[in-house]
Amino acid sequence: MKSPMMEAVITRTIVAGLMIGVFLQAQTPVETTAITLDQAIQEAISKNLDLIAQRLNVGVAEAREITAALRPNPVLTVAGQTLNLLGSTYSPDTPLGPNQLNIHTEFPMERGHKRVERIALAKEQKSLAELGVREAIRQVIFGVQTAFVDIQQAKNNLSLAQENLRSLDGVVVINEARLRSGDLSQLELDRSRVAAFQYRASVQQAQLQLDQAKTRLQLLMGRRIRTTGFDVVGDLRRDTISDTEADIAQRALLGRPDYLAGQQSQVRSQADLRLQLANGKVDYSVGAEFTRQSAWGISGNSIGLYFSMPLAVFNKNQGEIMRARREINLAGAQKDALAASITTEVEQAYRQYSVSRQLLATVETDIITRAKSVRDITEYSYRRGEASLVEFLDAQRAFNDTSQTFNDARASFARSLYLMDTVSGATVSGN
Repeated sequence: MKSPMMEAVITRTIVAGLMIGVFLQAQTPVETTAITLDQAIQEAISKNLDLIAQRLNVGVAEAREITAALRPNPVLTVAGQTLNLLGSTYSPDTPLGPNQLNIHTEFPMERGHKRVERIALAKEQKSLAELGVREAIRQVIFGVQTAFVDIQQAKNNLSLAQENLRSLDGVVVINEARLRSGDLSQLELDRSRVAAFQYRASVQQAQLQLDQAKTRLQLLMGRRIRTTGFDVVGDLRRDTISDTEADIAQRALLGRPDYLAGQQSQVRSQADLRLQLANGKVDYSVGAEFTRQSAWGISGNSIGLYFSMPLAVFNKNQGEIMRARREINLAGAQKDALAASITTEVEQAYRQYSVSRQLLATVETDIITRAKSVRDITEYSYRRGEASLVEFLDAQRAFNDTSQTFNDARASFARSLYLMDTVSGATVSGN
């Protein structure tokens, strides 16, 4: 039998074990899930919430295509006339009869190939919906690419801020030692501490921007639950474009889904006009009727044939025909306006690409190297007491600003390349 002291020891051992387990679990790093740009795009295409909603339009168009192919239903009418339900009977004194049963059927007959034109219009509407999905994919891909570059830029900015903070923290440590040895004033130490605090705040701000960029990308990818260890891998895009501006504009007019949708809208309007012209032709109905009459024990059957059609005196579908014709003109004007807009987009994107490329080359080959050299030399001189803190902070600030400009130039150039892809329609050429 266990003694109370032994039980207490066992209990404390178990509690200590549980506490150690909890501590180790808390110290376990969060598993990082890093994805490439291609993986992010594929996930966004399959899971983006706006894109999922856009795809439903194709399903709606398919349902309308089924409806357009349906034929009008025949009509069945069954009627009983002059029935002896109120006590009256058919006789020479009460000529309310004889009792009569009518079974009447009508078959609507459409003219002008209405069903064929309805089907044609529904197919054009479905094609328009499919182009709408492709346009949404183009926008989503560009959004993912831009968000991906934002994360890459934010990571570079965070790395720069952390590097600056390490440099300033090292200076603070040296200044504290110099203060203890009487080689530095308290004011100089406080200045270096204030500068380090400013860079520490820059690190926190850079981390916040990185977290926000990751959240935006995961939203575009359709992730309802954000992953804590989410990250991206890959370098910023640095290739060049060999096509001329005119070639890119021509390719955009041949492959961009929004321009193709403009053309398809005009085709759809033409199909609508054909349907409205067909609707302007009156339909007719043919029918047959079976009649049975009965009185005084004598009964007889008869057959009747019917033909009916409205007289197109007032309504000849003039309004819808005029609307369809004007929609054709409207679609043509919108297509021309879109072509001009696309040409302008290509021109602006190509200009942005050229400027970004030139700026990146200038900063990378000349300015960034000089700024780093000045910062390193000034820091070395300051550590030896040959330069003032103000000179060192100015050199550090110049290096930080130049490095920030370099990061921005790299990101801007990468964005300009992705922008060239999206304005030319290259991102959806295979979809």
